[in-house]
Amino acid sequence: MSAGRSSDGDRAPHRSLRRDFDDLVAEGAAAPTEGWDFSWFEGRATEARPSWGYARSMGERLAGATAVLDVQTGGGEVLDFALEAAGTRRAPLVVATEGWEPNVAEATRLLRPRGVPVVASADDAPLPFADGAFDLVVSRHPVQPHWDELARVLAPGGTYFAQHVGPASVFELIEYFLGPLPQENHRHRDPERERADAEAAGLEVVGLRTERLRMEFFDVGAVVHFLRKVVWMVPGFTVEAYRDRLRDLHERIEAGGPFVAHSSRHLFDARKPDATRGPHAKP
Repeated sequence: MSAGRSSDGDRAPHRSLRRDFDDLVAEGAAAPTEGWDFSWFEGRATEARPSWGYARSMGERLAGATAVLDVQTGGGEVLDFALEAAGTRRAPLVVATEGWEPNVAEATRLLRPRGVPVVASADDAPLPFADGAFDLVVSRHPVQPHWDELARVLAPGGTYFAQHVGPASVFELIEYFLGPLPQENHRHRDPERERADAEAAGLEVVGLRTERLRMEFFDVGAVVHFLRKVVWMVPGFTVEAYRDRLRDLHERIEAGGPFVAHSSRHLFDARKPDATRGPHAKP
């Protein structure tokens, strides 16, 4: 989504002029959903970006690594940005995985010119690589981090550097359509639980930062496109199934301004201990 105040630059949000409900919904329903390019939302929705600037930070890490794996790369847009930032200092070996077929094709198209193979691999499947194959594993918004697999493919002394979706992310919008969710749903993706899982897999968490960030939807078409693109938000979402709620939301936005929600993000920096360097070795 376009940034309100982003880590990669500032854009001023604005509201769309008053538009017909059916036209807006039709635009959101027709927009392509492949990849993780959110430029379609420019002027229609905003999401503040975490202060740590993950894509730029990934570029810095790529410049200091030798073998890199990007897990669940989506359409490859974040890795492409990071490779551009790293320039000639990039790691000599970079590989990506992706589990959704349309994104596999999109990521291949984008990353092949950079010499990065994209391996089709289901999100819940074991990673198709040898033990200790990579000194850096990165991921932006994995569906579910599989800590044992991440630890397995990391070389001793290697790093897992990733931005995860946090608890209760965009729940204002989700619960608008689904109603109140159980409290356990609100605790899902808790960063401290994930820290414990990472440590149980043998990783040392050397950094963990969290932020909650404002989102604004300026028209109902943006909501339709968002829920079609991020399919796990409201499972089974279709315009037909939720037309009444969408019309109510349209009228609410027209009368009172943008629909506000909040995304939740956390930044993981974890390493696989290297027994040969001793317990007090620096990362």
